[in-house]
Amino acid sequence: MLAKFSLTNFCERFRSLLFFLSLFASQEALHAQTPAASIDGQSSFTAKLINIEAATNETFRYNTTLHNGAGKATVFEFKTNLPIGWVISYKVDGNQVTSLNMDPGSTRDVSIEVNASATTTPGKYKLPVKAIVNADTLSLNLEAVVKGSYGITLTTPSGKLSEELTSGSHKEIHLEVKNSGTLPLNDIDFSSQLPTNWEATFEPSKIKQLEPGKTLAITAKLKVPDKTIAGDYAATFTATNSNGNSQAAFRMVVTTSLLSGWIGILVILLAVALVYYLIRKYGRR
Repeated sequence: MLAKFSLTNFCERFRSLLFFLSLFASQEALHAQTPAASIDGQSSFTAKLINIEAATNETFRYNTTLHNGAGKATVFEFKTNLPIGWVISYKVDGNQVTSLNMDPGSTRDVSIEVNASATTTPGKYKLPVKAIVNADTLSLNLEAVVKGSYGITLTTPSGKLSEELTSGSHKEIHLEVKNSGTLPLNDIDFSSQLPTNWEATFEPSKIKQLEPGKTLAITAKLKVPDKTIAGDYAATFTATNSNGNSQAAFRMVVTTSLLSGWIGILVILLAVALVYYLIRKYGRR
């Protein structure tokens, strides 16, 4: 009886111990999840990376964090001083903003996107960004390193963007792809948008690298299906790489072949001759 009572008492004590241990663990976990930064009177404006390198025609993206250490709700207004022609935007949760209303002790992620002007020369540029509230200013000194620009142009040697073809024929279209930027272009591919059942292949089919200012000749070998109806058709050739693309839109004029024309004339002459023969033979009766 005593042994049974002792065992029951031990189990109850063990359950109580487990309960207090689980309660203590949950309190510790809750404490660990509570942000360390709170209402301490010290607001802050920080960035994970302050120096970013990109091409002139690419976007400089900075991930920043704004903390309101004040004991009351505060509106932060974003200001900056950029080089002429540059554009900046501030985004919170994907929405573009110019100011941000923050609760006491709260912290928000702010994405800053900067685009340089097309005429910007390579170099390092300082981008002073400020979050202003009343008489207080939080400053963040960002840097953008412009390494040049990417540019690709697809055209023809003569600038002519129209061709005349015959139904069922093959045609070589001579193109030129040019690196119009200041940085090398890598892995340039070629593609086409053609009328139904038309085919095109490119020689070469891919360019491994094209240096700035260089031009390379490309041949598009076009095949027009048999029995294509005469008329005007649109064909577009595209040069693409990871940094951009360029299109050359052609007007294709399809005509019937000379042989088909002579065959048509011959059929008409035979029909006329047959009618004349029948009239001569049976018209007298």
